[in-house]
Amino acid sequence: MLIKFTIITLFPEALRPYLDSSMLYKAQDRGIIGVEYVNLRDFGLGPHKSVDDTPYGGGDGMLLRCEPIFAAIESIKQQSPEAEVILPTPVGMVWNQALARQFAVVGSYGAPGAYSGTAEPTDQGLTTNAPGEPSTAAKRHFVILCPHYEGYDERILTLVDHQISIGNYVLTGGELPALIIIDSITRLLPGVLGGATSAEIESFSEGENLEYPQYTKPAEFRGMAVPEVLLSGHHGKIAEWRTEQSRQRTASRQKSENL
Repeated sequence: MLIKFTIITLFPEALRPYLDSSMLYKAQDRGIIGVEYVNLRDFGLGPHKSVDDTPYGGGDGMLLRCEPIFAAIESIKQQSPEAEVILPTPVGMVWNQALARQFAVVGSYGAPGAYSGTAEPTDQGLTTNAPGEPSTAAKRHFVILCPHYEGYDERILTLVDHQISIGNYVLTGGELPALIIIDSITRLLPGVLGGATSAEIESFSEGENLEYPQYTKPAEFRGMAVPEVLLSGHHGKIAEWRTEQSRQRTASRQKSENL
């Protein structure tokens, strides 16, 4: 197993359908990633397993308490001391493709921040399990804490290694950010996508560049034709066209963002 994801959440049932589908299911079935769920309610306080309370100083909403979160993370760390804790939060680093690539680095490449971006992660020396084989120890382990309610007690940040924001907007909880983080990391791991270069030609694979337009059969549909250059078989001209289309798309987006 290359990477293990442990998700601390109050709503594991909200995560399973997506993580057990399509590419993410295949990645688990092939032993490339492992996913486990820890229900924060199991560490709740009192007969009602309470995990939240009102904020000191007043204000609307409820905050996640320290005790259940510390207990949940510490229980994981007892088995996996090197696990890195991720907290989806609006105050964190904005998640992008470059960060996803850093978090997808395994083996000898080191922890996030150690990857310089000058070399791509490879699968040299890495092995995955055949379907049905027991999982081996993960080369990296990420614990993703999904906050909920109005927020969390600030003291939990002493346990957090990476604060991540997925954009300048507010969600009900951390489950959607957790899915985005796991998906964007997993698809970069060797053996997950079908083509050897699938992840290399996508949008944001080189800085802020957007991917060029793509087409498949039929060559004409309702008066809309595939660009002739793509039907020419001339690989040099196709490469030039794709580069120019990528440049135009990127420039157009940047212009609209600056309006």
